[in-house]
Amino acid sequence: MTESNGSSKGSAAPDRRDAREPVEAPDWEKRFRAPRVSLPDWAEDAPERSLFVSNATGTYELYAWDRAGGEQRQATDRPNGTTDGVLSPDGEWIWWFDDKDGDEFGVWRRQPFTGGPDEPAVPGLEPSYPAGLALGRDGRTAVVGRSTDEDGTTIHLARAGSGEAAAEIYRHRESAGVGDLSHDGALIAIEHTEHGDAMHSALRVLRPDGTPVAELDDTKGGTVELGLEVLGFAPVEGDTRLLVGHQRRGRWEPLVWDVASGEETDLSLELPGDVSAEWYPDGSALLIAHSFEARSELFRFDPAARELTRIPTPPGTVSGATARPDGSVEYLWSSAAEPSAVRSTRGGAVLDPPGMKSPGSVPVEDVWVDGPGGRIHALVQKPAGATGPLPTVFDIHGGPTWHDSDSFAAGPAAWVDHGYAVVRVNYRGSTGYGRAWTDALRHRVGLIELEDIAAVREWAVASGLADPGRLILTGGSWGGYLTLLGLGAQPDAWTLGIAAVPVADYVTAYHDEMEALKAMDRTLLGGTPEEVPERFEASSPLTYVDQVKAPVYISAGVNDPRCPIRQIENYVKRLQARGHTHEIYRYDAGHGSLVVDERIKQVRLELDFATRHLPN
Repeated sequence: MTESNGSSKGSAAPDRRDAREPVEAPDWEKRFRAPRVSLPDWAEDAPERSLFVSNATGTYELYAWDRAGGEQRQATDRPNGTTDGVLSPDGEWIWWFDDKDGDEFGVWRRQPFTGGPDEPAVPGLEPSYPAGLALGRDGRTAVVGRSTDEDGTTIHLARAGSGEAAAEIYRHRESAGVGDLSHDGALIAIEHTEHGDAMHSALRVLRPDGTPVAELDDTKGGTVELGLEVLGFAPVEGDTRLLVGHQRRGRWEPLVWDVASGEETDLSLELPGDVSAEWYPDGSALLIAHSFEARSELFRFDPAARELTRIPTPPGTVSGATARPDGSVEYLWSSAAEPSAVRSTRGGAVLDPPGMKSPGSVPVEDVWVDGPGGRIHALVQKPAGATGPLPTVFDIHGGPTWHDSDSFAAGPAAWVDHGYAVVRVNYRGSTGYGRAWTDALRHRVGLIELEDIAAVREWAVASGLADPGRLILTGGSWGGYLTLLGLGAQPDAWTLGIAAVPVADYVTAYHDEMEALKAMDRTLLGGTPEEVPERFEASSPLTYVDQVKAPVYISAGVNDPRCPIRQIENYVKRLQARGHTHEIYRYDAGHGSLVVDERIKQVRLELDFATRHLPN
């Protein structure tokens, strides 16, 4: 076995290149190093001012962008990066969340858009996990959501820069969060799970003093598994319409709820997949984002005319979109073969970061496999021109309420470059295939997903794609959890396992993780480890650790609040006690890293582990 940490210079795979000779970086490494940008957020009342995230310096940080003059300024600069930031509606302030080395526990700070020192945004509020933020158009009002193990969720109304103490307007033990603040600042929408089902939120609208205005609860007090989400208040003065996402027809769709009159207007767009929406800046139309079978597209919907018009975008995935005041739409697009780019319906790229351009990769192929719970959608990539059977990586997504899509991902592309086929499985629990598919994993957590992964594995071998003697199971977060669980519960199915920031010991993970995830685990498993010990035992990788046959590689962030380090150490000790082949790499960050060099190092270690332990 091998143990290493992020500060050990000798922990990376040996580099046999002569440092005196300049060597062109391989394509897989260029994909990580190439500068990229997020979809710019823009100020509601100062649309020429924008905020975006970029890795241009080698670490993901926030950047201010004055579109009128073209100037871009790096706003944050921290060793482990910064991605959580909000631009105030007046464009005067950048709010950013300040945690410690990725532990997600901290406070909001702010700085002038044009530059200047950072200051505590809401003095007096103690550090916490964030639970949403909404900023008022007056430049002072802020609605701040907080979560702590001691208090559960609290929401506060603050007047930034006034010297006044923030006023608590909401408190509950169960998880909740800030949804939105109305255009005139008179109404606050929150999502809450007071009914105890952390997977399906209800909505409440409050006045700034915390008194309730309206309620919308499709769970009927927790008796029905139907969720709601806040999509945003109409951007019009005095308008009390709230755009809401609902699941009443078995998938996510939008409706308009007038919180003053109680009237609900169901849009009934009749699109086959999940549908989300946001307002156009003048409130006259909706920008519709439609996700179906791992791809997405955009539409403009005119509520008055009941007219849906497709907005042309290339085939692939739109991972974010926003309508601008001139009626144009900016969107972040990519496909498995083409790197991400911020585009506009006006034509061309919105932001084109200077420097090295990312190499592309190979297209993704769709596969549908019959499984125990219905048809399973899998996405397959393989080296151009390659024929099977190939060494194959099953790269399992996190979440679990997430999904893999036809979008650009440097990690899978690195495996393809090294001669592997890559299979990604949208198992039960994934989003984008209806509410029943997403909710199916409850109570038999992990085991349900492994059934679907096993069905796709059988297809991959039977079809001639995958070499059954060279199968790697890998993933990060929930995907890392499924990796460790699969290695123990399906020990003869896998040749190698590579787990990043995983759940390894479910009981210890529950007791050490952030409060919002405790609530999610209680929902998934039906209670606490003390209330349903048999379910936690059945779903914990630690239960099956003595059955693991394949070599195991684990990477873990020592400050991770989601998959904390202690429970991983418990699993590693059990491997050590058996003398089982394994390696663990610890790094000084949280649930993943925002530092490009660190991410490249991790991928290099994973590739090296596979090279050394996978049969030829």
